[in-house]
Amino acid sequence: MSYPNYPYHQGSSGQSQNYMPPEHATIGLSYPMYGSAAPQGYPSTNNPHPYPPNPSNPAPYPTSGTHSQPPYPTSAQYPSTPAQCPASSYPTNPSPYPSNPSPYPSNPSSYPSNPSPYPSNSSPYPTNQFSHQSNPAAYPPSNPGYPSQNQYAPSGHSASQYCPATVPYPSNHSSQPPNRPYPTQSTGAAYQPHGQLMKSGTPTVRPAVPFDPRADAEVLRKAMKGIGTDEKAIIRVLTNRTNAQRQEIAVHFKSLYGKDLLADLKSETSGKFEDILKALMTPLPEFLAKELHYAMEGIGTNEETIIEIVCTASNAEIYAIKQAYEKKYGKPLESDLRGETSGSFRRLLTSLCQGNRNENMMIDNQAAFHDAQSLLRAGELQLGTDESTFNAILCSRSYPQLHQIFAEYHRLTGHDIDKAIKNEFSGDIENGLLAIVKSVRDKYGFFAERLHDCMAGAGTRDRALIRIVVFRSEIDLYDIKNAFQSRYNKTLEAAIESETSGDYKRCLLSLVSP
Repeated sequence: MSYPNYPYHQGSSGQSQNYMPPEHATIGLSYPMYGSAAPQGYPSTNNPHPYPPNPSNPAPYPTSGTHSQPPYPTSAQYPSTPAQCPASSYPTNPSPYPSNPSPYPSNPSSYPSNPSPYPSNSSPYPTNQFSHQSNPAAYPPSNPGYPSQNQYAPSGHSASQYCPATVPYPSNHSSQPPNRPYPTQSTGAAYQPHGQLMKSGTPTVRPAVPFDPRADAEVLRKAMKGIGTDEKAIIRVLTNRTNAQRQEIAVHFKSLYGKDLLADLKSETSGKFEDILKALMTPLPEFLAKELHYAMEGIGTNEETIIEIVCTASNAEIYAIKQAYEKKYGKPLESDLRGETSGSFRRLLTSLCQGNRNENMMIDNQAAFHDAQSLLRAGELQLGTDESTFNAILCSRSYPQLHQIFAEYHRLTGHDIDKAIKNEFSGDIENGLLAIVKSVRDKYGFFAERLHDCMAGAGTRDRALIRIVVFRSEIDLYDIKNAFQSRYNKTLEAAIESETSGDYKRCLLSLVSP
């Protein structure tokens, strides 16, 4: 073992040997190349001589010369009691190493009780968050299975700038996006909301307070009794109650009058106004299940509806929709989706249907760095595309983690991941992956874009318009309105006014305007 910071001395063989500081001889050093048993001539508890063995002189000690004796006192020369040791002569702890060699504080309260940002039973990342080698199955190896660093590099670029597989995660890494809203594992900073991501949005329909379902049932009965229908009264009651409150009104309506409220509404209204009232009176999981079933029934499949619902749903929403779908149609939602789709798009929907996305708020920067590299190797740095890597990362990582992965990808390549997805995929799988990316970045903007598409061009796609307004009215429709105005320089109310009419328009506007 070499100690470069200490002077050399001349051994009996005449060759220079590195000098080992005498204090190292008293602590029983373990030498990596020999394990815990140091060879003869190396200092240890039983053999305190400080010089390494000389190949030309097998004797463990020099037979002559200045250093034929150890240059430090033996144990017998130290005072046997503390009183014999002047305070200024010897240190209290003669060892240069701390008595507690652990680099971590002895007080565990200085560390978070759960340092891992991912649940222990469902984490997609290795147990050791800061070493992707601790769980080889969690991250693909840099070799083999991936092209070499100079293989398949984009024209005019060095692959090392895209995928520095041999470069460790930089300690002074500073690739955080501006105003990054999420805490990192290294800082543990409190979560600061940004946009709609992982934040409770602002609804336009809130629970009515005070709420009297019996009185509301009487108002609705009066509005539909006799000749003619008071549509304004119906709109005033149903658009200012939450879905749960509407279900209570329906129960009291049946108790008071022995009639089904939804059936009465359908008999008294028609057209798009009837459609939106039916949507309002249907429990939300069942409503979305019906929309998915409608998108798959008959000839052809409406993939846009499937992408909008499945690719943006939370785990809880996925579970509720699956349960409602199977209860209403007698078969699992996943089996119907698999029967109506194929290829990579089928695998994407199957993964999302498991409802197993990590929903932790913390960010692991190093895991994001390695995931960004994996996406780069799976797409731009190889011939063809490894769809399974995109599928695994985009379907299982949390929204804050994906947000950081996309930032790391941009740092590595100089462009957004959207460009890579558009270059590597096409058709429904491209649209599905882009929907996830847009939802991660700005879910309000994603639905604002969907609303704009519903009303753009000739005609109006009323079913999608009703679905988004009714579903998001209790979640974040107010924020979607703001995103719509920011993107298209006009209010959502103005767009609805120009594209709809009559009681249907009044009902939509009542839901949109808080």
